[in-house]
Amino acid sequence: MTERHNERELEDGLIEHLTKFLLELGAGFAFVGRQYKITVDGDEYSIDLLFYHLRLHCYVVIELKVEKFKPEYAGKLNFYVSAVDSQVRTDTDGPTIGILICKSKSDIKVEYSLRDLTKPIGVSEYQITENLPEQFRSSIPSIEQIEAELGGWDDE
Repeated sequence: MTERHNERELEDGLIEHLTKFLLELGAGFAFVGRQYKITVDGDEYSIDLLFYHLRLHCYVVIELKVEKFKPEYAGKLNFYVSAVDSQVRTDTDGPTIGILICKSKSDIKVEYSLRDLTKPIGVSEYQITENLPEQFRSSIPSIEQIEAELGGWDDE
């Protein structure tokens, strides 16, 4: 993946390495779908990744963002979690969990955005360089080197 990638490329990268990704999430995750379609009041939405946790007996919605965390992302994830709870979850399933994976996050913005939500939602950062094969690491500049070269263009 390139440094400037879109959400579909991030999703493609995760799917390509799904086994490794599932191991990072922890034991018990089963893949349900990618771009999982859900219809709410006649409008169709696509959930980036949907999993089911076998031990917790609940769905896990994963929303991917290639930008730093924005408060509106929590609202979108909350919407998806509520939709899955209402339309997909059965009486034998536990409440759906939401995970938002962003390029970076501010802990205080995340705290303010999630403070009064009652649904189990978490926000995490991802790092591209950890997935780069060892033989390429010395020939490709680091994120820090690219940002320095471009003058910190993503600090807007």
